Amino acid sequence: ARGCTDIVCCILFILAILGYITVGILAWSQGDPRKVIYPTDSRGQFCGQAGTPFENKPLLFYFNIMKCASPMVLLEFQCPTTQMCVEQCPEKFMTLLKAYSNKKDFEYYKKFCKEDVINTMGIPEILKLGLCPAMLTPSKPFTRRCFPALGEKGGVITVGNNSHFDDGSGNMRDAKDLVDGDYTQSWYWILIGLVIAMVTSLLFIILLRFLAGIMVWVMIAMVILVIGYGIFHCYMEYAALKGEPGANVTLKELGFQTDLSVYLQIRQTWLAFMIILAIVEVIIILLLIFLRKRILIAIALIKEASRAIRHVMSSLFYPLFTFLLLAMAIAYWAVAAVFLSTSNEPIYKVFNETACDHSRKTCDPAVSAYYESSQCPDSECLFAFYGGETIYHKYLLGLQFYNVFLFFWCANFVTALGQMTLAGAFASYYWAFVKPDDIPAFPLFSALGRSLRYHTGTLAFGSFIISIIQIIRVFLEYLDHKLKGAQNKFARFLLCCLKCCFWCLEKFMKFINRNAYIMVAIYGKNFCTSARDAFFLLMRNMIRVAVLDKVTDFLLFLGKLLIVGLVGIFAFFFFSGRVKAFEDTAPSLNYYWVPILTVVIGSYLIAHGFFSVYAMCVDTLFLCFCEDLERNDGTATRPYYMSSTLHEILWKSKAEAPSSSSAQLQDNDDIQLKQEQIQEDA
Repeated sequence: ARGCTDIVCCILFILAILGYITVGILAWSQGDPRKVIYPTDSRGQFCGQAGTPFENKPLLFYFNIMKCASPMVLLEFQCPTTQMCVEQCPEKFMTLLKAYSNKKDFEYYKKFCKEDVINTMGIPEILKLGLCPAMLTPSKPFTRRCFPALGEKGGVITVGNNSHFDDGSGNMRDAKDLVDGDYTQSWYWILIGLVIAMVTSLLFIILLRFLAGIMVWVMIAMVILVIGYGIFHCYMEYAALKGEPGANVTLKELGFQTDLSVYLQIRQTWLAFMIILAIVEVIIILLLIFLRKRILIAIALIKEASRAIRHVMSSLFYPLFTFLLLAMAIAYWAVAAVFLSTSNEPIYKVFNETACDHSRKTCDPAVSAYYESSQCPDSECLFAFYGGETIYHKYLLGLQFYNVFLFFWCANFVTALGQMTLAGAFASYYWAFVKPDDIPAFPLFSALGRSLRYHTGTLAFGSFIISIIQIIRVFLEYLDHKLKGAQNKFARFLLCCLKCCFWCLEKFMKFINRNAYIMVAIYGKNFCTSARDAFFLLMRNMIRVAVLDKVTDFLLFLGKLLIVGLVGIFAFFFFSGRVKAFEDTAPSLNYYWVPILTVVIGSYLIAHGFFSVYAMCVDTLFLCFCEDLERNDGTATRPYYMSSTLHEILWKSKAEAPSSSSAQLQDNDDIQLKQEQIQEDA
């Protein structure tokens, strides 16, 4: 009979969740939703909120939106330019110099000035005081903010019917620099690509369920063909650039470029891609040649996994449930983080373009909106962020840290729950003496109920260990970011070593946790005991781990690689406009590699989610197989629970290395353990 395991960890996890809920409620009560809903101007005043002076001014206007492209925006969460609430976005393209010479234009221009500008003021005085923007750009509201209204003329991005504009500093800029981003133009096509990846993954898994042997060989052949096509495409691009001006420039001469499309115009780039793909192709072919016998055994194991999945068909859709729980965890963390960051008072700081002693210091806009110091002629006192001096505000950083840590813990708990649930369902298939009569009616739901009822503490314990390691890795990344540019090379070297060690530790602990959850699902013991038993069981069966489990993982990885390759090729031809059938349908993009990379990464995550069911099934059957081999001997009194197929796999794997000392020792260990077990039972 099962009992509750790791009860202390279960209690701590429940208390932590209650604290997490308390933090969320506190953030909700202290936070100001208006700071999320309504945009705020440079003085922290809300645009468009009823009952305020800016009730009829719902839109936010930027004096110089090009300053929002500064990296400082990501660090300070504030665009270093004057922002003000306006009734409507600018509809005309004009500069202050041009508008000043025409009274009618100047009256229109003054609607976008910070204060009432007297007609007798000169342009230098207006700009010095920062009362008006240097220019107006035709804009359209987006999320209650005025963004440049861009168009296309003759295949060229335009703003105000011009392909270039003055950025307010006397520099002419290309209109495409104002593009909102390729994501805004292609987000729905990206979603379609991800849906195609999901359908393809599901179809592949279903076919693998019925045609495991055929599908594995088809998968291997198609992976080789897809990579081969990649090599051919790279060669064609390399040959097409022959004789093109500037195509023979080396990557070293080119240096680092922010516009990545420049690299695609260089022959050396395509040559490098071709060499990398050729190396990958050769490695995969050599592995397939050397592992050809083991692949046959792995295919038999995949067939057995397919039989298990046939009796637990609902397991194919379990990743959707895991994804839903993860989405809820992410949403709660994001909402709590936003409300924590908006649950304080507005802080104003001095922003400037030139060197200034007062730069980034706290200021009071009611006293002075700008500094007239000769050292800071262009400085302004602008809204920077929300902060405060109360006890709550002082511990706000700690609450944010707690929010992040609990997010890691909850996310890892959801992942662990999925692993233990699937392991319990597939273990119930394996340990059914008469299949399928002895299998529970609803094995997946039964396993989920057992995991939550008896082993919540074990799941919390395992996920807590992973979360501690992950939070340490985040802290190390933060230190690495802070130490960039530091002269102490030993400190940088030590930090790199620590990052590498903790990365390896996280991978090792995830491997231990995964197998520990399988043992918990089988025997119902606590985390430490199950982790120890799983580790030594795998060590005693190291040869079989290499022959069966890891080769099977390699085949499943090829399946994920195939899906990513097929979807990636489709995305490339669609977004690049290489196929005339899609030329009019595809969105107009500056860098088509942006949505392509997004689709490729998303496709891999989706394929990984579906293939994780097969991987968990294989790992569970393998551990049960090893445990069955040690506990039983195939006699009438101690029969094997394994199917005839798995029994055949056992003897095939032994026959591969009859003279191997490791295999002989492993068999001796098996016999000794069986004898010890018989004596113990007697």
